[in-house]
Amino acid sequence: MSIEYVMIGTNDLDRARRFYDAVFPAIGGVLDADYPGMTFGYKFRNGTRAWIARPHDQQEARPANGSMPGFGCASPAEVDAAHAAALAQGGTCEGAPGPRPLYGPNVYAAYARDLDGNKMSFIYDA
Repeated sequence: MSIEYVMIGTNDLDRARRFYDAVFPAIGGVLDADYPGMTFGYKFRNGTRAWIARPHDQQEARPANGSMPGFGCASPAEVDAAHAAALAQGGTCEGAPGPRPLYGPNVYAAYARDLDGNKMSFIYDA
């Protein structure tokens, strides 16, 4: 099994667009779909996608407790760049870039929250 896409909720599409337009290109993400007022999506090197949208039920978007997409990076430098871009766009640090020996001998990762409070990780595993 593989994951085809993740959906990330937002309450402000324009603000989220500025955030993700800065973060996802740092890890090879390319904007490949844009439906103004509804959603936009990025495609990554491995074919996986991330969609950003307001909730379909028109209720407020809230971060899921215990949910966290992990975005694969091609190098520790990409981890650093994505994390730095997230913080530069107003995101918050949930774990500075660095080795994560608990997860494996070659794992390097960082954690951030977007402007809606969604937590994500950027991870490189040699």
